[in-house]
Amino acid sequence: MSEAGGSLEVGSAELTEDSIVRFRGERPERGWRGLLYRATGGLLNPGLGAAERVRRDRLRRIRRPVPGTHQIAVSSIKGGVGKTTVSACLGLVLAEHRGDRVIALDANPDAGTLADRLTGDTSVTVRHMLENLGAAHSLSEVARFTSLAGRLQVLASEQDPAMSDAFDRAGYERVCSVLTRFYNVLITDSGTGLVHSAMEGTLALADSLVVVGAPTVDGASRASKTLDWLVAHGHEAQVANAVVVLSCDRTSAEVDPKRVRGHFESRCRGVVEVPHDPHLASGGRIELERLRPATHDAFLALAALLADGFGGRPTPR
Repeated sequence: MSEAGGSLEVGSAELTEDSIVRFRGERPERGWRGLLYRATGGLLNPGLGAAERVRRDRLRRIRRPVPGTHQIAVSSIKGGVGKTTVSACLGLVLAEHRGDRVIALDANPDAGTLADRLTGDTSVTVRHMLENLGAAHSLSEVARFTSLAGRLQVLASEQDPAMSDAFDRAGYERVCSVLTRFYNVLITDSGTGLVHSAMEGTLALADSLVVVGAPTVDGASRASKTLDWLVAHGHEAQVANAVVVLSCDRTSAEVDPKRVRGHFESRCRGVVEVPHDPHLASGGRIELERLRPATHDAFLALAALLADGFGGRPTPR
């Protein structure tokens, strides 16, 4: 740095932590490596194991900045394969590890259960928000229609079957036009049908698509038919960039899981298998800290795959 003519000229080399702090090695936190590091007060550092390196890489990808708002649609042509569970866990993981705002919207026209699984609060729903959109000019006003699960905001679906049909494509798009002003990531838990009006709006606005199936004959075939329907209706690009989640609550020794995975890997950008987890299988309120490590890691993998597209659509595999 030099001074000339009363002004300071700063050198081209920027002072950052990486450039001025002596390398101390990466500090392990998990497994025997983490135990050894803590037990010796850091004197012995075996470094990171392969699993922890993968986990840290996923966390780095999950924290990728979002230009504007990124909308994720979670869909399935078949009910009972874990679509709402995937939506809930994906939202919780993204909200926990990002510093911006994440919201999960239940767009199921048939009294969806997303809010039940996350907060248990369905007293205020998307219908109430629709009726008061004119007053939703700030984040605090929008938050009056949501409930909170950790750092995740949740917007419940209408619970009265007589009123659920009112949430059509136009209503969905009006709600999203408000939410995208205040939230960085929007996750939509779609209904199980693909032809209802709200689903048309979901697909039209989605930046990323998650299709949920299972490694069973019916679960895999229905997920594949979901992709077929999307391709037939002009959504080829979304299918190529989609991530398929295989919920392994139900498995069969008669079904070859490698062939199921290979089928979807050939059609989509990625496949994530979520192992059976007693906490999720109970159907009750979901808490991330109660998930088995392998289940949590699976949702980290899903979130990282989706975050790869936050800066724009990733190249399909």
